Amino acid sequence: MTDGRSGLTRRQLVAGTLALGGALAIAPFPAGPAAASSGRSTLRHGSPERAGLLPAPLRRLVTDAEAFLGPSPAHPWYAGAVLLAGRGGTVALHEPIGTAVRYQAYDEKTGTGVEFPSDQQIPMAEDTVFDLASVSKLFTSILAVQQIERGALGLEATVASYLPDFGRAGKQDMTIRQLLTHTSGFRAWIPLYAAPTYEAKLELIWNEAPLNPPGSSYLYSDLNLISLQLVLEKITGHGLDALLHDEITAPLGMRRTRYNPPAAWQPKIAATEDARKPWSGLDRGLVWGEVHDENAFSLGGVAGHAGVFSNAWDLAVLGRTLLNGGIYGRCRILEPESVDLMFTDFNTAFPGDEHGLGFELYQHWYMGAMATPHTAGHTGFTGTSLVLDPTTDSFLIVLGNSVHPVRSWRSGSAPRVAAADNMARAVPVRPRHGRTAWFSGMATAATATLALPALDTSAADASTGDASLRCALWWDTEPRSDILALESTTDGGATWQPLPFTTTRHGERPQDRPTGTVTGWSGRVWHRLTARLPAHRQLVVRWRYTTDRLYVGRGAYVDGLRVEAADRVLFDEARPADAARITVSGWSASAD
Repeated sequence: MTDGRSGLTRRQLVAGTLALGGALAIAPFPAGPAAASSGRSTLRHGSPERAGLLPAPLRRLVTDAEAFLGPSPAHPWYAGAVLLAGRGGTVALHEPIGTAVRYQAYDEKTGTGVEFPSDQQIPMAEDTVFDLASVSKLFTSILAVQQIERGALGLEATVASYLPDFGRAGKQDMTIRQLLTHTSGFRAWIPLYAAPTYEAKLELIWNEAPLNPPGSSYLYSDLNLISLQLVLEKITGHGLDALLHDEITAPLGMRRTRYNPPAAWQPKIAATEDARKPWSGLDRGLVWGEVHDENAFSLGGVAGHAGVFSNAWDLAVLGRTLLNGGIYGRCRILEPESVDLMFTDFNTAFPGDEHGLGFELYQHWYMGAMATPHTAGHTGFTGTSLVLDPTTDSFLIVLGNSVHPVRSWRSGSAPRVAAADNMARAVPVRPRHGRTAWFSGMATAATATLALPALDTSAADASTGDASLRCALWWDTEPRSDILALESTTDGGATWQPLPFTTTRHGERPQDRPTGTVTGWSGRVWHRLTARLPAHRQLVVRWRYTTDRLYVGRGAYVDGLRVEAADRVLFDEARPADAARITVSGWSASAD
């Protein structure tokens, strides 16, 4: 392997990550963008059916998003938004809702927005341009990975090896990887805008000491990508805005993506905040067509952490490029191995803070039920988000102006979660047998059950073997919080006991489930299940799925239930009479 300063070769890029910092140990990427891609596919509008999606959840995606135009709970979460969703090369949903420019000011005394006259308000359009805020970090990260490919940047190199002044205040060992994965130890941000000159801003960064030893913890920080910007500009000799244009947007034809959009674009740009102290760091009035982030504004609008403007279609092109393994049409901006690294968790030492190179991974708090260990994305403070799921080759973009007219009106990420839940539901799960399977649903703070009728398993003995339950099982739940349990009762339901079982994924070894439960990620494929049943004349077996109040996964499916004992079939879901005796609560037959 080459040394850190000269970087990794393309061939070494993946192999060298197998033990980075002693924290990462990955097998060949099982369902990454390169594996899930549809070649060089480019985007086109098409029907949900053409995209392999269910129309009803996509319709709910829009209606649920429109609900957040009203009190959420006290104020609208956004004045408007543009929603885009698709799968493969097909954009099946591209819908503007609400208003791009509605308020001319914020009245802090009454807590209300002062609206423009109705004839001066501007509705959202499909091509409305948004201040992406921290979604900009993805562009900086892609530019960095390009330089790693070319050998100009070392993933494990220290930042100070490129910027000697950066090594002050205990930062001499901070690495490029730590900047990309937010494990540098930097605090979240510092008010660079308070420094009077560019040189003074640099001095603040040079003299900034990490809160934690580099590599010892995860802490999301704008300073990581600002520092990476300085490295990129140093090694290339070009400004970040020029790099963005030359290396990403121009090759991919992303004509509405750039830093510092010209004044002529303003009527097509969503307004952001009436920025005034004390809620803003600067007194600027209505920010419309200029970057909202104060630090990015003070850096001339070009910053590694914020400042990129774009629209939904351009972001979809970027997402499609990454899901294609770095290529769009005839244009390649990254090698497949590099894209896989952006979708691979480098933060295995910090569960819950999964992170690839630049991309966040497996974050239910905004990815909702689209979240998987390989789902990648990012959010922006202004109300923007991008989610890419390589396991289903699907993508979701929610661009909202949620700081319009003021940042305090919205909290949390409920519209993003609702959109992602609907998008996940739109990807069908085909029954393992026949036309229907039992589906748990995707409700929060709920319990769903599926119970078989009372069965006589007492004929099972040592000579004939135990009674057994067999079925097909599919699950994808919020890890540890949402549990699918197999249970039995012999006293009419007064008490329930866990039933251990074994699951087997095609081509893999059986996995024992001694607690009688599953949770988290199953690969979104069907597993064969086998469970021994106790001998009893009135045995009732049920599935119980319980969710907490926050987030859900895609849910659980059960299909092909069959119980045998002493060479006799006691229950078979394939027999209509038996299937009619199943009791469900909160579950439904699914024919995805």
